[in-house]
Amino acid sequence: MKSLSLRSRSGGSVAWPLRRRILVIGKTALGEQLARELENRPAFGVVVGVFDDQIATTTDSEESVRAGALARLDAVIDNLSPSHIVVALTERRNRAPLMQALLTSAFARGITIESGADWYERLTGKMALETWTPMSVIFAGKLRPSRLQQMVARVLSLTVAVVALVVLFPLFIVIALAIKLDSRGPVLFIQERLGAFGRPFNLFKFRSMHDAPGRRSEWEQDNLHHVTRVGKWLRRFRLDELPQLLNILRGEMNLVGPRPHPISNVELFTLVARNLNELTGAAIGCYALRTSVLPGITGWAQVRYHYANNLEEEIEKLRYDLYYIKHMSPWLDLLILFETVKVVCGYNQTPRTVEAAPAPAQKPAKASRRTTKSRRVRFAGNVRHTGET
Repeated sequence: MKSLSLRSRSGGSVAWPLRRRILVIGKTALGEQLARELENRPAFGVVVGVFDDQIATTTDSEESVRAGALARLDAVIDNLSPSHIVVALTERRNRAPLMQALLTSAFARGITIESGADWYERLTGKMALETWTPMSVIFAGKLRPSRLQQMVARVLSLTVAVVALVVLFPLFIVIALAIKLDSRGPVLFIQERLGAFGRPFNLFKFRSMHDAPGRRSEWEQDNLHHVTRVGKWLRRFRLDELPQLLNILRGEMNLVGPRPHPISNVELFTLVARNLNELTGAAIGCYALRTSVLPGITGWAQVRYHYANNLEEEIEKLRYDLYYIKHMSPWLDLLILFETVKVVCGYNQTPRTVEAAPAPAQKPAKASRRTTKSRRVRFAGNVRHTGET
């Protein structure tokens, strides 16, 4: 029978008695990432070990596997005395002996047992999408905000939009004159975007690029030479987004929510998101969950991450968007608005410079990795966008 081993992370040091002593179950990519994140955030606790469970061979009986798992886990808990156990197993199949051992050795002793995916969200502020399965998504009721939460967000958005339009009307006039004097073309840039529940709508922005026909790149870094002189200032302080206050009055947007994507790219992002889970190969409609709330002028992804310049970064922003939908609340909205004001005032430019923590992922099978890579390369050549993101 393959043995169960423990790799210590504590280095022999003694933790502060009031600090959480965390034992991570599962030597997986998620488990390793959690250990690194916790080491960088000592206030959350100290990782005393990573329990490396090995699946027994088919020749071993279930009773022997259960007995071995129980004995080993008992010894580990006696030796390290953890106060919390974080289960970071990305595959739960054939783990029944270990789960039984957790109940017998840990739960019965009063040790807190929590999900590794939940801890990853708490530490990084984004979702570990690679660990999702269709079953976990269906029964994760928190991924659909309540009507009360959405009503509060709507009232807040309408109130702020009405007040802001009245107060900022003189600024609208100044910006419009500056755009007309700086370059030829309309004052407003209007583009069809995807709204809540898949409904398209016309998004309004102040034009920040030269008005020129033809297809442009999806990514901001490829369009910098098209930005006008006035447009550079509008983009720097996010003033080009102000006309979307009209979209709020029309019931198409809220102040806070996932940024709406162009209709031309919806199919692309949907297909890429469906191929994201490389652990089980399951096609999960993560992107559809993104449209379960009204899109916003600003959002959790905007204050925590920079502009996306490739498909991988778009997926990274999707993790933040889904985290927002799961944890949507008035307090989170106020935090996002506060961080957005800091960006507009120039006190915080982190959305362009913050490096997000890499998302946990198991190495997929060779054929699966090759298939996914080829799909991404093929999709990358089909991106259509005007560059006014």
